[in-house]
Amino acid sequence: MKYLDVHLSQPEQMLHPMQRFIREREVVRREELVAWNVAGREGVEYELFYTEADLDPYREAIEGVESVRWYDLTPIDDDAFYVYVCQETRTEDVRWRGAFAALNLLVVPPIVYDANADFSMTVVGSGTDLQAMMEGLPDEIGVTVRTIGEYDARSAPIGGELTDRQLEALSAGADLGYFEVPREAGVEDVADELGCAPSTAATLLQKGQARVVRRLVERRGHRS
Repeated sequence: MKYLDVHLSQPEQMLHPMQRFIREREVVRREELVAWNVAGREGVEYELFYTEADLDPYREAIEGVESVRWYDLTPIDDDAFYVYVCQETRTEDVRWRGAFAALNLLVVPPIVYDANADFSMTVVGSGTDLQAMMEGLPDEIGVTVRTIGEYDARSAPIGGELTDRQLEALSAGADLGYFEVPREAGVEDVADELGCAPSTAATLLQKGQARVVRRLVERRGHRS
């Protein structure tokens, strides 16, 4: 079972009004689509978002979205809230979602939107279906594949940006005690385990740690 960690960028004409709001206004600091149901009544879908934004301008923006039938904003604290939305499915969304149609694929939540309203997601399935999905996306959608490999829930959500070799180095370091306090092993021990030079092992460990920390901070909803 493979997984694909992919970043998608939609052109202006395909953006949902709330994506356009994110792109044009410096109001939303982070948004995650954490759950959804598009298999209910035909033409209607339900989504649950976790959002870090200024509440009042966000509420004003969603009030003006024609496709939204109703919504419920639930504050978490002064900086974040949940948004439960019922909306009509837009033609623009049906088009790009068609790349997933009739394929044995699962999207692992959350889908994370950045400050430009582009989004990243992890998709699980066979290599053949993942390739078919990529080929089925509209040409005008920008696609960046960040990682692809065998899916392992213990590493993919947090370590999704790791290369196989970086993950191998971090695993070796953990097994040998490199991350213990005080350390029980050094870079040379990790290098011996990997069969590489100490300088290579050091680079793999440093880059691997940096990527894990960055992804963990993003998943916890904090931004610089």
